[in-house]
Amino acid sequence: MSYPESLTKLSARAMQLYVDKADDRLFYHNLAHTGRLLESVKRMNDHFKLDDKNYFIVCAALWLYDLEQISSENGEMKTTSPSDSLLDSLEMNDAEKEEIKNCILAAKGLRQPVTLNEKIVCDAVSFYLGSPYFFEYNKLRRKEAEAVTSEKIKGAVWRSRTLSLLQNHQFQTSFCQDLLNKTKEENLKAITSLHGVKHLNKQTHFESPHQKNNLIDPGGNRHHQHVIHPPDWKYKSKHHLSGVETVFRNSSSNHLNLSVMADNKAFIMISVNSILISLGIGLIIGKFVLIPKLFIPTVLLLFVNVFTIIYSVLATRPGIMKGKFSMEDVQNKKVDLLFFGNFFKMPLVDFEYGMKQMMDDSDFLYDNLIRDIYAQGQILGRKFRLLRSSYNIFMYGTASVVVAYIISFFL
Repeated sequence: MSYPESLTKLSARAMQLYVDKADDRLFYHNLAHTGRLLESVKRMNDHFKLDDKNYFIVCAALWLYDLEQISSENGEMKTTSPSDSLLDSLEMNDAEKEEIKNCILAAKGLRQPVTLNEKIVCDAVSFYLGSPYFFEYNKLRRKEAEAVTSEKIKGAVWRSRTLSLLQNHQFQTSFCQDLLNKTKEENLKAITSLHGVKHLNKQTHFESPHQKNNLIDPGGNRHHQHVIHPPDWKYKSKHHLSGVETVFRNSSSNHLNLSVMADNKAFIMISVNSILISLGIGLIIGKFVLIPKLFIPTVLLLFVNVFTIIYSVLATRPGIMKGKFSMEDVQNKKVDLLFFGNFFKMPLVDFEYGMKQMMDDSDFLYDNLIRDIYAQGQILGRKFRLLRSSYNIFMYGTASVVVAYIISFFL
């Protein structure tokens, strides 16, 4: 059995199932989430150096993990699940199938992880707990829970659940413990301060930055208490976020208006010079026999008109676009998914995967917005450079033609 080839087949069939079983309520357990899980495993595999078989088992379990979520009820796997049909379609022995299912069960908390593969899958699923983007993913989990249950979950209730999850969780592998525990602890402190409870049973009081750091007990004694504030980067003010959105929106709108203006200017130059060419050919060329000295100024006029039109057309001519991006570009966050020229030849499922990956990652999203504005600026710079050349040719060329006609008449 070729494990890399089997993994390719499994991923293709699993991806098709994601499309077939698409559910608008799944804001978290979706194809983008599977992509994040596989990215986490890739980082862990760089450390553990799994062989082909074990890497296949781990990746197969993660490809099937969210499919099990889609087809499960109350977190328990059904008797018949997508995993059964997908695994049966591959040339695998019963031991390998059992190990994959055990990895999924361990990730769902239905069994204690024992093997390294099970521990890696568990850590991949909980990797986001130690991520700087934990709060964004947590919002998606809450949104999904509300959509699935059709019930509004109060903020205090959800924070209590999240707090319990963080307090009772521990990473299974030493790699994730060293890499993620510090950030997980920061996330726990931030949730604790929001929820207004004691963190890990310590006598720690959490206040807002505007509150005093001391309290008065019933006996009238003032006691200083240690205050832990949430990390600044996790709590951008609404005014800050609104300002960022306004900057991106206004920049994009301004670039669009400038692009339309440039196209109109190019259209004017093309129209004017086309008319001059028609007049020059129809009215003046026929007079060459009677007035031969008009030949040179007229030819100069035609050259000016033709080159002006060429530069104006170049300013509005679309560039060559590949229309494709690779999954590696998405994983490395190097693709601009907001420009149609990068995806119009891509299958819908690949584009959906890229967009969901971007929407789940604020850094990736803002990088795309920045790249999009930069690309618009590059295109505008080229347009206006060519337009300036077109106007210069027309301006200086027309002046030269007039001088040439005047000289011709007096010679």
